Amino acid sequence: MNTNIRWQTSEFLPTPLRYGAAVVVGLLALSIIAFAIFQPIKVLPRIGLAPGLGLIDQDGRVLSNETLRGHIVLYNFTYSRCASPCPQTMGVMRAVQEQLNGPFDNKGFRIRLLTISLDPAHDTPQVLKEFALRSGADRPRWWFVTGDESQLKYAVGGGFNVYYAADAKGGITVDPVFVLVDGWGIVRAEYRTASPAIDRILRDISLVIDEAKNSEGAARYAYEAAHLFLCYPK
Repeated sequence: MNTNIRWQTSEFLPTPLRYGAAVVVGLLALSIIAFAIFQPIKVLPRIGLAPGLGLIDQDGRVLSNETLRGHIVLYNFTYSRCASPCPQTMGVMRAVQEQLNGPFDNKGFRIRLLTISLDPAHDTPQVLKEFALRSGADRPRWWFVTGDESQLKYAVGGGFNVYYAADAKGGITVDPVFVLVDGWGIVRAEYRTASPAIDRILRDISLVIDEAKNSEGAARYAYEAAHLFLCYPK
């Protein structure tokens, strides 16, 4: 038996083909390295699934994950009687709403703002409607919702990881948090401050829109590569 047989595939290829294969492999490796270094495509991280929702809006209608399917949604968490020193996050939502009207509407994607009230005992649909009016909300762009205590604990406390609790003065202590969720129901960004940069939020919404536009066809693989190489914006 001949023990000197070599089984490497390249040994059976003509020399030009071996060189060609080596060039292809080399170019592929260089392309991968260049993609990782220069990051020509930026994406937001896929942080996790948003929690299931079964809440009531200011019109008394049920709002669920099915209602929000296909919508890019920016959430905030507060209540209608929120007063100093309660973090005032409504101004941020209003500023984002103003920037969304116009150019973003022309991109063909449904972008919504969603304020979840943490005070269901007081914030009835009628109170939420008044709160929306007072906040300058443009319906149907901006929804106001709440639910019973167990639903809120599950969705807000457990799902979005937002701390809130009743305080000694009859109010609610709440951490200021905004959460951006894409049309597939995946959390893409969290802003754990009362005053995030509006430009950053708008940039992140644009990144989600660009990825959604390129979710089919050959471009999809480039975006998946961007996730693989963690091509996240700073």
